[in-house]
Amino acid sequence: MKIGILSRNPRLYSTKRLVEAAEERGHEVEVLDYVRCYMNITSKRPSIFIGDTELNDFDAVIPRIGASQTFFGTAVVRQFEMMNTYSVNESVAISRSRDKLRSLQLLSRKGVGLPVTAFAHDTKATGSLIKLCGGSPVVIKLLEGTQGVGVVLAETQKAAESVIEAFRGLNANILVQQFVKEAGGADIRCFVVGGKVVAAMKRQGAEGEFRSNLHRGGNATLCKITPAERATAVQAARIMGLNVAGVDLLRANSGPVVMEVNSSPGLQGIEEATKKDVAGSIISMIEKNAKSSSTKTRGKG
Repeated sequence: MKIGILSRNPRLYSTKRLVEAAEERGHEVEVLDYVRCYMNITSKRPSIFIGDTELNDFDAVIPRIGASQTFFGTAVVRQFEMMNTYSVNESVAISRSRDKLRSLQLLSRKGVGLPVTAFAHDTKATGSLIKLCGGSPVVIKLLEGTQGVGVVLAETQKAAESVIEAFRGLNANILVQQFVKEAGGADIRCFVVGGKVVAAMKRQGAEGEFRSNLHRGGNATLCKITPAERATAVQAARIMGLNVAGVDLLRANSGPVVMEVNSSPGLQGIEEATKKDVAGSIISMIEKNAKSSSTKTRGKG
């Protein structure tokens, strides 16, 4: 089987591990810088190129699309789908998960546990937004932020009002969310592959830091999850239509709540914390599903 990994950097840990896992199983694998791709959008014979090379002989692709390149990256994935190439995560599902507001709305519709979340455009609604979330402290998030960037904990009503007004002054879209104090600055990353949680880790924020992102100095340890947490993670990935997903949960008094569903979760933290071959699980899923050469997005919205 010939597998393409859509990644901008072949030296990244996640990219290298996927290459290793595919080659260990006897597959031919190539890393494709998707930003360098260009497409021929034509009837009956859609095609895609890098330079003078036509990329028409891949059995499957693994999208590793950066957040800043979501629009173009998903267009490349969609073109491969038009060519009947199996994609681990399909273009619609990636776009769906990258839109934080849309993903929360979809999860809410299906009854998945979420922190209380408010969204508005009018700055006059600031007080009401904060009240909806149970009052201060609240977490304020930029819709377009990733890896903890653009996430602020406002501990008082005045601080929350100031942050919201500042973001509004930049014409930025924001979410205001309930602060789950009982989580203690930790979250659970569940790595879902093919409808199963194949690994889970607890990420603990650095001292004095409420964000648990590893990029911000957090640490990761092996974690035993509850049946409710497992079921929530699997359901969230299914609603997004993602075959491979990193589902971030908080342990709230009301049960597990979903903070985010990531369509390109990193492998380094989860593999080092759990000692599990997560990359191999992804390749195994491709082996089971790519032969059908079908692209049918699960979920709606």
